[in-house]
Amino acid sequence: MRVPLDGLPERVTIYEVGPRDGLQNEDTIVPVADKAEFVVRLADAGLRTIETTSFVHPKWIPQLADAAELLDVLPRDPDLRYPVLVPNERGLDRALANGCTEIAIFGSATETFARRNLNRTIDESLEMFAPVVERALAKGLWVRAYVSMVCGDPWEGDVPIDQVVSVSTRLMDMGCSQLSLGDTIGVGTPGQVTALIEAHAAAGIGADRLAVHFHDTYGQALSNTLAALRAGVTTVDASAGGIGGCPYAESATGNLATEDLVWMLHGLGIDTGVDLAKLVATSRWMAGRLGRPSPSRVVQALSPKE
Repeated sequence: MRVPLDGLPERVTIYEVGPRDGLQNEDTIVPVADKAEFVVRLADAGLRTIETTSFVHPKWIPQLADAAELLDVLPRDPDLRYPVLVPNERGLDRALANGCTEIAIFGSATETFARRNLNRTIDESLEMFAPVVERALAKGLWVRAYVSMVCGDPWEGDVPIDQVVSVSTRLMDMGCSQLSLGDTIGVGTPGQVTALIEAHAAAGIGADRLAVHFHDTYGQALSNTLAALRAGVTTVDASAGGIGGCPYAESATGNLATEDLVWMLHGLGIDTGVDLAKLVATSRWMAGRLGRPSPSRVVQALSPKE
């Protein structure tokens, strides 16, 4: 039954991260043909923005070593968006060589994670990103910025909101079009999420330029999403089947499952454009390729009992 609540958007854009953020943290290396089928199935289910891969060095993320090969076989459709993550200018060079029109950069709100993930301080990582964004914008690319550890860090503990906003502002001042706030280890709660969004608005980064990226470590991803929607956010990151985590933060468990998100949004009468049955079938298919059940509650509930 669909029962709307006041103060929520009529439509939400789901930014699907399964093929990139999901598969990068899986032990199984999925063949290119299966990755391509995964993306095609997600598109057939109605998802229109699908972050497909990352041009990071294969030494660090071997699961995505086939980025160029994957992009080469994906069907091109003007209605589909295939953003890719780029860590530096070399990654941008590869993205441009492969015809990418949308990229994302991945920053950190904490010094410890910046060093572990990028082998740089926050200042050094932002210096690395600046020419990437400048060159991408000069080529007409759309640029998203991620800022991770916005609610807590496994090494530093609670992260002050003003510290997050400081990094966010510096990223957006480079010219990025969208900022995704990432609760990388899933420790955030709704009040904290609301305060983060309000603090960004006060700093000139309105909810219309924000996305949220929640992990479900403590079962808070959906409640945090609802808080973000109430605060005006209309773009939500999610991973089909709830796959993925973070290879540089062991306490980061799976992403918010796209199916769980769609179930909640549709129940609230919010349009997503997603066919839930097709999405569930896709995640069950990928779970088979990964050799383990999907952690998504909705996938489990709507799958035939063995």
